[in-house]
Amino acid sequence: MPHMLILGLGYTAARLAGRLRAQGWQVTGVRRTAGPEALAFADEAAVHAAIAGTTHILSSVPPDGEGDPVLARYGAAIAAAPALWAGYLSSTGVYGDTGGAWVDEASPMGQGRRTVRTEADLAWGALRADMRRFRLPGIYGPGRSALDRVGRGEAHRIDLPGQVFSRVHVDDIVAGVIASFDRPPGVYNLADDLPAPQNAVIEAACALLDKPLPPLLTLGEANLSPMARAFYAENRRVANGRARRLLGWKPRYPTYCEGLTACLAEES
Repeated sequence: MPHMLILGLGYTAARLAGRLRAQGWQVTGVRRTAGPEALAFADEAAVHAAIAGTTHILSSVPPDGEGDPVLARYGAAIAAAPALWAGYLSSTGVYGDTGGAWVDEASPMGQGRRTVRTEADLAWGALRADMRRFRLPGIYGPGRSALDRVGRGEAHRIDLPGQVFSRVHVDDIVAGVIASFDRPPGVYNLADDLPAPQNAVIEAACALLDKPLPPLLTLGEANLSPMARAFYAENRRVANGRARRLLGWKPRYPTYCEGLTACLAEES
């Protein structure tokens, strides 16, 4: 039986774990505290045993201010593990701000505010010859989309003409990871086909929920958190052609329109 070890059971990784278990996989998670089918990150004996005994290893843990905690504690063990497959969930933030230009896997890295993320991405790539790195843009899905922000009355429309972002539905990430199990290692952008302004996504969510549009505000008027303001500091389009060619993957939700509609159906 194939056995996946997932370090970091966040939104995307938990969705992947559910899909694999439904397909008959054994899945072991690692998180801060132990629980059903999950080991505690600090339980080194148990985590080392899991690393040595699984067929597939994935890390979804982002770096913190001091670097990548998984690499720091378990990198050597993962490098030496007999696993058949290894993967890392990275971010298209490694490409920095491109003024709205397209990026692909060969684009320059390390620009702007994501230096630590870039260093982690490169370190994972150097760890094993069979490593798959998935660079992900804005992730959305059931319970975590513009629909939820609009429903809570927390959505914003920001007056930034020309600002575009790429995004990807969580189930398309899951499909991309699974598609890579029998495909070549390397770096893959998993993004939908339509980079678009965030305002367009909010407007689509309002239409689906029959809610009024929030007012159009400047960045200053919106009173955003530092994290939210940083989101608007970058402007790029993410190309997904390599994943299409080498993984045989294509997004089930090619635009936010199909994706939001699917989120609404599942949440209903």
